[in-house]
Amino acid sequence: MIIAVLAFLGGALTILSPCILPVLPFVFARSGQSFARSTAPLLVGMAVAFSGIATLAAVGGAWAVRINDYGRMLALILLAVSGLALLSEHAAAWMTRPFVALGNRLLSANGPGAGGGVFSSLVFGVATGFLWAPCAGPILGLILTGAAINGPSTQTTLLLFAYALGGITSLAVATLAGSRVFAALKGSFGAGEWLRRGLGVAVIVAVIAIALGWDTGVLTRLSLTSTNRIEQSLIDVIHPDAAPPTGGAAMPGGPAMTAGAMTGGAMAGGAMMSNKASSSAPPIEGELPALGGAVAWLNSSPLTPESLRGKVVMIDFWTYSCINCLRALPYVKTWYERYRAQGLVVIGVHSPEFAFEKSEANVRRAIHDLGITYPVALDNNYAIWQAFNNKYWPAHYFIDVNGRIRGHHFGEGNYDESEQQIRQLLAEAGADHLPAAASNIRNDGVQAAADEKDVGSPETYVGYERAAKFASPGDFVRDQPRLYAEPPALELNQWALTGNWRVEADQAVSLASGGTVRFRFHARDLHLVLGPGMDGKAVRFRVTLDGKAPGPDHGVDIDAGGAGIAREHRLYQLLRQSDGVRDRTFIIEFLDPGVQVYSFTFG
Repeated sequence: MIIAVLAFLGGALTILSPCILPVLPFVFARSGQSFARSTAPLLVGMAVAFSGIATLAAVGGAWAVRINDYGRMLALILLAVSGLALLSEHAAAWMTRPFVALGNRLLSANGPGAGGGVFSSLVFGVATGFLWAPCAGPILGLILTGAAINGPSTQTTLLLFAYALGGITSLAVATLAGSRVFAALKGSFGAGEWLRRGLGVAVIVAVIAIALGWDTGVLTRLSLTSTNRIEQSLIDVIHPDAAPPTGGAAMPGGPAMTAGAMTGGAMAGGAMMSNKASSSAPPIEGELPALGGAVAWLNSSPLTPESLRGKVVMIDFWTYSCINCLRALPYVKTWYERYRAQGLVVIGVHSPEFAFEKSEANVRRAIHDLGITYPVALDNNYAIWQAFNNKYWPAHYFIDVNGRIRGHHFGEGNYDESEQQIRQLLAEAGADHLPAAASNIRNDGVQAAADEKDVGSPETYVGYERAAKFASPGDFVRDQPRLYAEPPALELNQWALTGNWRVEADQAVSLASGGTVRFRFHARDLHLVLGPGMDGKAVRFRVTLDGKAPGPDHGVDIDAGGAGIAREHRLYQLLRQSDGVRDRTFIIEFLDPGVQVYSFTFG
């Protein structure tokens, strides 16, 4: 209920945002008509369309964006026709001739003297809802992040509808006030005719602005009245425990993850454990929560806390495109092989970061390629993640034979200490003659440890929702095709696109061959999460380093000439420098259209 109130208030505040400007002409074009039969149905249609499309965008993938793209195109055509009808009675009459039934009914709602039918107003409201792109402040961000984590649900749609209801309430108040002004002008000196034409011009201008992407780009950047501070104050007052979203539930990758943090009792505010093996028993942090939220299990039938009693259990939260998870994986696999005969059960909880990681087929292929033989729970809805109150990839939790959590470790590193934790819990359970602790675990390719001292570039997302230091001229055009020009010289950790791209919330899609992504970086290794075209067709690419073929600095997924192919959604290692680390310029050119680019990581 509290979140619903926040959603409504956040929506109401959109009237103060410049992002509302593109839809105002469509709303105020109904001024002077019956509020109940014209304006109210239009506003309801807006709310229904916005909440439906926002739900699909939050929990779906690129296919939902395609639906919205087609919907926007149809909406723009419909509203452009409406604007022309407002401009000229003759144009309205001419355009209605081919549409004896439906066309006449829709356009007459905007003609002079028309009362505005409920059905036609509702249709125009739905069309306007496709075009409504509110500025995403903390409240809308909170709703959309929750939707992405929890998956599709009635609650998500209801919260988005509450947000839209707040927005249309503000618009309704403004429209009622505008109707009185309209009525005052209508009776004097033919002002009504000029006002009607003025509204027609405003509608056409709004259609052009939306078609050019100004509604999601220029208006946001030119905002003179930011509502973010007001929204965050509402969150703090009404729901102080609801922290503002930071772009997802992920633990940031890159060098920040390599040190790790082994804790005993940290879930309850305990102190950091020593790096040396502790002779005292590790503290109890809580009970192993239910594992029933998994959508599927691989390598095992579903497991429960009850079925695991009598076993020492290690839970590994991971996702297969996460470089930090991949570098920790050889240790997890070694512990499983070394200690399973003594009673250790390892469960990999696969909690996806990107939409493609929700595919069971993709995860099944990944665990085969990675040689994972222990049980893997597909936590697509983040049910197990939330049950543990987890916040990191990778995260390891250690559970004793009585089902009690006795320690955890976040991130990479401190592997000796993690193994000691496992050995201590096995010893408590009565296991004897434990094999010697692991040593000289082989890590190569993508799974080799990072060169921590020389990592000067952070994990960088390509989708606009979490992007930073994007340097292409003109910034992003969100969810729309755009031809990006070559940027000036990049500074360290800046990146840019060139060619024809559509930048979406969590990825960029190349729409033509020859598109490039470039990055000025400082690290030994460079990785890029890529996927093939929407039809699954492989995409060829070529990598250069400072304008030349990488030669001995190539990664495992390209050859010395820089050639590679994106055949599946995963992390690709493109560079591993062999002759020292310095600032370098990386460029990847895609020789076929359709590639999906997600994020850079370094090591």
